[in-house]
Amino acid sequence: MKTDVFALRHIGIREENLKHMLDTVGVDNLEQLIYETIPEDIRLKKPLILDEPLSEHRYLAHIEALSKKNKVFRTYIGLGYHESLTPSVIKRNILENPGWYTAYTPYQAEIAQGRLEALLNFQTIVTDLTGMELANASLLDESTAAAEAMTMLYDVRSREQKKNEVLKFFVSEEILPQTLSLLKTRSTPLGIELVVGNHEEFCFDSDYYGALLQYPGKYGQVYDYSDFVSKAKANDIKVAVAADILSLVALTPPGEFGVDVVVGTTQRFGIPLGYGGPHAAYFATKEAYKRSIPGRIIGVTKDTDGKPALRMALQTREQHIKRDKATSNICTAQVLLAVMAGMYGVYHGPKGLKYIANKVHATAVTLTDALEKLGLYQMNTAFFDTITVKTNSNLVRPIAEKHEVNFLYVDNETISIAVNEATSIKDINQILSIFSEALGKNKIEVTQLIAETNIPDHLQRTSSFMENKVFNSYHSETELMRYIKKLERKDLALNHSMISLGSCTMKLNAATEMLPLSMTHWGNIHPFVPVEQAEGYQIVLKELAKDLSIITGFADTSLQPNSGAQGEYAGLMAIRAYHESRGDSDRNICLIPSSAHGTNPASAVMAGMKVIVTKTDEKGNIDVADLEEKAKLHSDKLAALMVTYPSTHGVFESSIKQITKLIHDHGGQVYMDGANMNAQVGLTNPGMIGADVCHLNLHKTFAIPHGGGGPGVGPICVAPQLVPFLPGNPVIATGGENAITAISAAPWGSSLACLISYAYIKMLGEEGLTHSTKIAILNANYIKQRLSGKFDVLYTGEKGRAAHEMIIDCRPFKQNGIEVTDIAKRLMDYGFHAPTVSFPVAGTVMIEPTESENLEELDRFCDAMISIRAEIDESSQEQPDNVLKNAPHTLDMTTGDEWPFPYSRQKAAFPLPYIRENKFWPAVRRVDDAYGDRNLICTCAPIEAYADIE
Repeated sequence: MKTDVFALRHIGIREENLKHMLDTVGVDNLEQLIYETIPEDIRLKKPLILDEPLSEHRYLAHIEALSKKNKVFRTYIGLGYHESLTPSVIKRNILENPGWYTAYTPYQAEIAQGRLEALLNFQTIVTDLTGMELANASLLDESTAAAEAMTMLYDVRSREQKKNEVLKFFVSEEILPQTLSLLKTRSTPLGIELVVGNHEEFCFDSDYYGALLQYPGKYGQVYDYSDFVSKAKANDIKVAVAADILSLVALTPPGEFGVDVVVGTTQRFGIPLGYGGPHAAYFATKEAYKRSIPGRIIGVTKDTDGKPALRMALQTREQHIKRDKATSNICTAQVLLAVMAGMYGVYHGPKGLKYIANKVHATAVTLTDALEKLGLYQMNTAFFDTITVKTNSNLVRPIAEKHEVNFLYVDNETISIAVNEATSIKDINQILSIFSEALGKNKIEVTQLIAETNIPDHLQRTSSFMENKVFNSYHSETELMRYIKKLERKDLALNHSMISLGSCTMKLNAATEMLPLSMTHWGNIHPFVPVEQAEGYQIVLKELAKDLSIITGFADTSLQPNSGAQGEYAGLMAIRAYHESRGDSDRNICLIPSSAHGTNPASAVMAGMKVIVTKTDEKGNIDVADLEEKAKLHSDKLAALMVTYPSTHGVFESSIKQITKLIHDHGGQVYMDGANMNAQVGLTNPGMIGADVCHLNLHKTFAIPHGGGGPGVGPICVAPQLVPFLPGNPVIATGGENAITAISAAPWGSSLACLISYAYIKMLGEEGLTHSTKIAILNANYIKQRLSGKFDVLYTGEKGRAAHEMIIDCRPFKQNGIEVTDIAKRLMDYGFHAPTVSFPVAGTVMIEPTESENLEELDRFCDAMISIRAEIDESSQEQPDNVLKNAPHTLDMTTGDEWPFPYSRQKAAFPLPYIRENKFWPAVRRVDDAYGDRNLICTCAPIEAYADIE
């Protein structure tokens, strides 16, 4: 075995397994299987031109050398990003722990209770600090969250406002520049009219439905917004506030002066800067808007025994269900980062947060006092951590950069300085020496912080927060380490067993790919530093964009979208801009097959398009005749087709090139959803198929871990005609010549996470990537064959093959009284996370094994499914008290004094021999979703409050 070949470590199938698997599938060799799976006319004729693969050892040396090209200055730029200190206990036990970073979104609540509790902690911190009633489980970044607030408030306008077409939304000129850019992106397609101005001069009239304020302002000024909010409410204008979460420890929470929404980022709570992300945004609002809030909410419910349990609440809000009626296409979160931020709050507690906030504020006060002694004028009359001084920026900047310090240079006469948790007295004195040198004055030094506040009494926080036991219990490292481990043990992640989720590609997230995330020279770079200070990042990001362009067969790539849903939206906005540039602004029809991913129609509506649904045939393929009819009917207004390839049904449709040509013939562009790219890499690509743009889920095909529901990265790759419209950024120049406005807050989105995909490509190389695709297809067809005769596969290709995933039909089992959910829950007893349930077809499961799984694990999964099939045969509608209906079985059930069930404890908990070696116990019995929605509780409460749940 070649121990220095990464592909042999990433791909689970050994050479000696191939003959058995190929025999099972019924082919002579792997090439025959690929021939029978992928239409010949879209097969690549030449290998991808990529760098030779690196061994893991060589890659680590390479990435460390690149990291040294980044210059880690002391940075005080602010603008929503601040250096923060990640407690080592959180870094080691969460960020670097596959038990946390390889978990999937907690759709199966019984095996995700640990993550759900961590997210409930996060929501509680947010609601407490903002003074609001309800918070979600995180969003992508502050700017995205602000845009979601704008559109949510648009959606909840009064009946009178909708009738009168009230479309104006006021934005304070104090808003962060990246947020304003994103608001422009989101508002234009929906017809929302942005009005930017001074909030102190705002005219409250009936033309406005909402307003957005920044707290504190972008350069640090703390305003009293209470009068503004009162006047707004009197005029039926709803108010959102983008607030610095650490400042809310010291400042009056926006909820206390009556706002409707509070958004922001929790990056300051122990999350590395990472050149822009990933970070967990927050979104808090009133309970009245609980069915309009974007993203996910974690709520309290009960299980079958009436014991407290957690789950994702109000799941009908998910975009898979609402489709084009959704208010947002956001169906993801930044769970891993939200968990870290929440644990930061748990570790420090309210007293610790007060200490940090007071120290940060005292640092700003001390710096202000010293600068004023140098004769400088500090402009902010009230501030938390950011001060603004009048001086000659052109004199200061070269001296600051010589001393490796970054300030925010507002203009030639104004400099803003944002201090942070990591700023020390030594740092203050360095700042003072820079200004002394620039002014030609004697250097002054401070020896201690001034224990005074600059915040007026009426703006100081007086209310308590985070009084729950969880925030006042785990302040030593030993305590927190054990608490984190206790939660981790309640979650089933990839470090326990295969997670065979169709469409979600839960593959190996190799340790070597993950290690650089902990390196200082990657973690501590502000996204708005001059690009020459981020040379290492620039090399990685450009190389990754180049490689992704080659893999997809396109001309260029934007890495800015920081989720798959954002990638969908960015691709459609590029198409929209392309049509407008040609004078075709009336092209607004988007054709979407009925089988499409649920975010597709939501994204199209957000991009200002009208969705026309096209049919699929009895084999699950796009109905070409119906598509042609609708393309002809809407030829003059056709903007785009959104298509997933291989199809959402797990099939390589042979008519795909006919389909793309049809759309082009009628003046449209083809957007390809990249969710199933793991079946294409090295064998075919969107460019070959005839698409014009695709997004890629780097958290699927390209090995970024799902992190329990995020982070994700969703770059778009585009054909030459769309390159000019790739998204830009208002602070750091990026994107095409005619760039659309921002899609996410940071210029290159979640740059830190992009290191993972860069490693994946550089260590696998062309041969490893292509072989990974082939093995993913082999594994799927192996499972298909092993389950043959026990389960029916709903759709296959023309030669009877699945792509890299397949849909198993569970609807016939209704005659036995068994639903697909029962199968999903029973799999937990066998130590497996369920495949994707009831998507894209209700009553089915979609299985995707990926290339990372070994033969033994594939067989264990197949054995479990076959065993469950036998249990289904033993079940009947007349006898609902069976092993499937009662699944999952907990340790409490199995070891209880009473056993009232008509089957044995062994059958319940240990139905197959392999389970004894590595048993996973679900933390709770089956959760009651309906109860949780009827009794919505989304924050921590004293445990006594849950004791009476019945």
